[in-house]
This record gives sequence, C-alpha cells and structure tokens, in this order.
Amino acid sequence: MHLDRPPAFLKSNLYMLHVLVLNTGHHWNRGKMRANRWEMYLRGTPNSNRNTTVIWKAKNFTVHSVVRWADAQLPRHPKLKAFYSSISPRHFFNGDWDTGSSCDNTSPLAKGGSGVHLDRSEDADAEGAVRGTGVRLLDVTALSRLRDEGHISRYNIKATPGVQDCLVPSRRARHLERDPCGPAITCS
Repeated sequence: MHLDRPPAFLKSNLYMLHVLVLNTGHHWNRGKMRANRWEMYLRGTPNSNRNTTVIWKAKNFTVHSVVRWADAQLPRHPKLKAFYSSISPRHFFNGDWDTGSSCDNTSPLAKGGSGVHLDRSEDADAEGAVRGTGVRLLDVTALSRLRDEGHISRYNIKATPGVQDCLVPSRRARHLERDPCGPAITCS
C-alpha cells in the first residue's frame, strides 16, 4: 500500500475519465492490515517514518497525498471532475465487525431521524483534504448514517461469494468479458 501515490491503474487510465470519485474505507486498522498482509510504503520503500506508522496518520497522509495528486491533474484534463467521498460511518449493531455483531439493519432512518441538517461534514479529515483544491467533497457521511442495509452479510476477514455481492457470478463474468479493466461496480 503506497501512502504517497495513487494506484498505477488510476494514473495510467485517468485520461479516459470524465468523473473521478476517490474514497477510502474502514480497512485502516492493524487487524485488517495484518489479515490482508498489507505493508505500507513511502517513497517506494517500506514505511519507517514515525509520523505515518500510526494508522490514522497514515490514512490522513494518504488521503491528502492522493487528493493533491488529483488536484494537480485537473489542468491537464479540463473535462475531468474530481470528488473525494467522505467515509460512510460504521454500522454494526451489538458489537464490532469481529465480535459477532451484525450489519443487517432493516429499518431505514432508524438512527438519525428523517434528514440531514449540517453546515459542516462529520468527516473533518475529508473536508480538510479537499480544502483549497479543485477536488470537491462528496459528503455521504451524514446521509449514510440514515440508511438501512442493502446486503445481509456478516463481515469477516475472508471474502466469500454470496448474496451480498453486487453482481451474481454469471453477470460478473459477462461484465468482465465486456470490460477487461474490471467491474464498474465493486463491493466487499
């Protein structure tokens, strides 16, 4: 996981895009780093910088780095619109993802009322990353807090195919035949 640069796929294919939505997820924790065998790299070598070995600092550094990179690309790609999506809040009930909790809420708007009424983002890191750049904030945090779930899976370290997948395997295979670069929709 390179903290200071975007994925190679993004760099080599940016010229084909008109809309770029950058985001990150809840994988920024030691357990997921270990389970996925991810190693953090900085300037092409394993990260030993004390300022970015702490997980939340590494995440913030990476988000700022990639947003700055995207901002620098905008003049070269005048039709490109770039957004950074704020993080969707954790949504487990009765514990955490690895303690037997569930994320199968079926009552929309149960936790947050009927609307979003904020002057600022709940995701201050995302708001700070885009401040002063041409990359705009796609703020989904408060809105996501109101949602019910579109899947019935229970989270686990090991990925398992099933009803929680966005595309059933046969549709996914047909989509990959049409688009060898990968699915337009990904989910985990």
